[in-house]
Amino acid sequence: MSANARLKARLRAREALLGTFVKTPHPAVVEILGALGFDFLVLDGEHAPFDRATTDSCLLAARATGIATLVRVPDASPAAILGVLDSGAAGVVVPHVTSVGMARALADAVRYVPGGRGIAGTTRAGRYGLRPLAEHRRAAAAEVTLVCQIEDREGVEQFAAIAAVEGVDALFVGRADLSLSYGRDDFSSPAIDAIAASVLGAKGAATGLYCAPGEDFAPWAARGASFAVTGSDHGFLIEGARALVAGFAPRRPSPGDRP
Repeated sequence: MSANARLKARLRAREALLGTFVKTPHPAVVEILGALGFDFLVLDGEHAPFDRATTDSCLLAARATGIATLVRVPDASPAAILGVLDSGAAGVVVPHVTSVGMARALADAVRYVPGGRGIAGTTRAGRYGLRPLAEHRRAAAAEVTLVCQIEDREGVEQFAAIAAVEGVDALFVGRADLSLSYGRDDFSSPAIDAIAASVLGAKGAATGLYCAPGEDFAPWAARGASFAVTGSDHGFLIEGARALVAGFAPRRPSPGDRP
């Protein structure tokens, strides 16, 4: 079973899974994080400067490392989804999914169905033509994951119906944008936590959310969440650098200490 198919199967089985965001569009970052025991990575094409070429190189590194890697696309356009799937992504995380109709369109966009994803066997996903086209079409159904991000008031109002759409594998709660949608300043306020908890209890799709590094996942698991995305390469770099500077043994003189 491929890494992509294994992720989809584990997600649908509600296994406890841990991923992290990749914000730096460089394959070395994917190679490093892919070797550290995460269950999956997410290239953040929504909030970081990933273009088609850098996404492709990062997904090549993911393939070499054996880590299933999703791409958070910048929008719900079929063209954006087609590009990352042809490059071998394990699936897409789509921001701001707000309706059943949108979810159905996305489910078509990730699948080889009439009016859906365009098929080509000469891509990395199709093993550059080494896999027969009919086999590639069948295999794709088990290899591509669709994650709908619920982060707007409208999405919350329809989350149960969105989770029930055939082809939607998971809901991902975005507490930061939820707080904006509901006019709150703190994405971890009790009111936003209560909304997130209700979405995490959805039936028909796996559910998960972003957790800050060190945040206790157990209360969210009790509400129904089976996966978390925690931290990012940017955060790990900041945390490690701060710890190194703070722990540097010799006391470096401040400007006022110099003669």
